[in-house]
Order: sequence, then C-alpha cells, then structure tokens
Amino acid sequence: MLKSRTFLYAAVALAATLTLSSCAGGSPATDPASPSASQTTAAFNSADVTFAQMMIPHHEQAVQMSDDLLVKDGIDQSVIDLATQIKAAQEPEIAQLKDWLTAWGEGDSSMGGMDGMDGGSDGMMSDDDMMALQDASGVEASTLFLEQMTVHHEGAVAMAQLEIDDGENADAQAMAATIVETQTAEIAVMAELLASL
Repeated sequence: MLKSRTFLYAAVALAATLTLSSCAGGSPATDPASPSASQTTAAFNSADVTFAQMMIPHHEQAVQMSDDLLVKDGIDQSVIDLATQIKAAQEPEIAQLKDWLTAWGEGDSSMGGMDGMDGGSDGMMSDDDMMALQDASGVEASTLFLEQMTVHHEGAVAMAQLEIDDGENADAQAMAATIVETQTAEIAVMAELLASL
C-alpha cells in the first residue's frame, strides 16, 4: 500500500511538472498582436524577484541533499526514488528561476541570498545539518534525509505561498503553485516512509 501511494504521489508530481513545463516553456502569448498577454507575462514585482533569488539557493541545497544521499549504500529504494524525483523536479526550476532573473535585469543572489536564515522558517539546513547527512549511513541516513527534507519542503511551501499571495509574474506564480502542490504531496510521502523505516 505504501508503494502504491508513493507511485500515486510520484504520478501527481510528474503531472504537475509536465503542466508547469508546458506553462513555463515559453511566452504564452501565441498571438504577437496581443499586447495584454505579453505584458502580463513580462510583468514582475519585487515579490517575484525575492521568490526567485531565495528559491534558487533553497533548491540548490535540496539537490545537494539528494546528491549526498544518492551516493550512499544501503538506502531504502523508496527513499532513493524520492531523492531522484526531488532532484529531477528542482534542477530545471533552478535554471528557469535564473532565466527569469536575467530577463528581469536582476542579479542572481543564490550564493548569499539565504545567509543568516539557516534553520529558520525557510527550512534551510545549517552546515552542521548538511555534515550530519553526509556522515550518516544506512537507515540513519535515510531517516535524517527524510526528516531534513520535510523541514526543507515546509520552508519551500511557505516561500511559494508568499509568491502566490504577493507576486505579479504569471509564470512565477504558476511555478510557486506547482511547488506548493508537489512538495506538499512529497511531505506526505516522507511521513509514510519515516513510519516504515
């Protein structure tokens, strides 16, 4: 039953990712004579910029956590599958966020955008947290990854909700909605996996 739920959540996440890619794959203004559509797509505000600048390092850390887990031996296959899924979803989003910042003429502050916020409501892991995951093995590593990634996802969901509430760019808001949907589903999967370890 756990595996069927995991596959269900994976299917939901994949569908949401495909929906996002079809929305964010280019300008939705298929008619170049439609200025309202292109203006809506190009419009952005400070909340959109903050969302992109903060989500880039957040996603980069999630990818690093997944990479750290995926090189280990003795990890439950369901946890490996989840880490692979997280990495596959977030790497293209990082590229898209960077593209938006470039298009908006804004800097990519991914290297320092989350300084001083480790362990706060953003869900970012501290250096000590990251080292603990790197040093762990087997069931301990699986458990630590799931616990840390749950907190990490909760932070991402909160950040994405701010973008939904305050952002202006339609594509950025669509990505934020996808993050809320897919990462909320993954939080539920991680709770089940933790209970099964």
